[in-house]
Amino acid sequence: MAGSAIWGAGLAAVIDIAFLVTLAAVALREIVVGKNWRNLRVLVVLAMLIAGNIEFHLEVIGRGRADYGIRIGIAAAIGLIILVAGRIVPSFTHNWLVRNNPGRLPRTFSHFDALAIGSSVLALAMWIMWPDLAASGEMLMIAGVLQAARLARWAGHRTITDRLVLVLHVGYAFVPIGFLLLGAAILWPSKWPASAGLHAWTAGTIGLMTLAMMTRVSLGHTGQKLEASVATQLIYFCVLVAALGRIAAAFETSTILLDIAASSWILAFGGFAGIYGPLLLGRPPTWGSRSDRPR
Repeated sequence: MAGSAIWGAGLAAVIDIAFLVTLAAVALREIVVGKNWRNLRVLVVLAMLIAGNIEFHLEVIGRGRADYGIRIGIAAAIGLIILVAGRIVPSFTHNWLVRNNPGRLPRTFSHFDALAIGSSVLALAMWIMWPDLAASGEMLMIAGVLQAARLARWAGHRTITDRLVLVLHVGYAFVPIGFLLLGAAILWPSKWPASAGLHAWTAGTIGLMTLAMMTRVSLGHTGQKLEASVATQLIYFCVLVAALGRIAAAFETSTILLDIAASSWILAFGGFAGIYGPLLLGRPPTWGSRSDRPR
């Protein structure tokens, strides 16, 4: 992409799109070999991400800006997190609570989860097609409330002593926050900036959930104890600060807030490279214990 002015936007687009297509092919091979057919739905979301990427390039090449492509891409990422996190967050929470804090456990998948997912998919589709329509705003608000209720059913408040589990709940909390902020921006545009909801999803949900799983998987696949060290907790905190700072900057334009958000983001992912890079490069990978795998 950086060299598209040299070798042309068309070739840059083909190379860029090829990454996700290759990823989908590799994922399909793993699903087929492992006969894990329920994960085929992940490929549906990945196909949506590919479509969003294609649309992005077509819009940029055709008119110099991308609207639908960006919304499709963000919606696909949030949809993927809603699907995948819906399995791993309550599963990891259940496993930890059974071992360490007996009592209320996360609710198992039910019709309510299906309702929350279905309403979210509909809300995302309406937001892609009609981002200024009042009905889209109302649907986003409904999806936000249902997703908040879904998260509450996972007993995240009972995992406060294990930051490796707790951070998954904090990251997912930005899913309903994003829905609610975007819905409010459509219904009351003079008071609620649309960028606040977008940053809740991108910096909050995508940023924090990605970092949370990067750290967890790195520990598990290198045979380490599944505990968040002080350094790991600090990089979680940095992403949280980055997300909240960027959301706040949407309401009150401030270079200080933007600088804090950007610096915190760099510290978080730079910190991950510094902490986990040597660990990943210095040891052969091993699978985590079966007790930590999603049920």
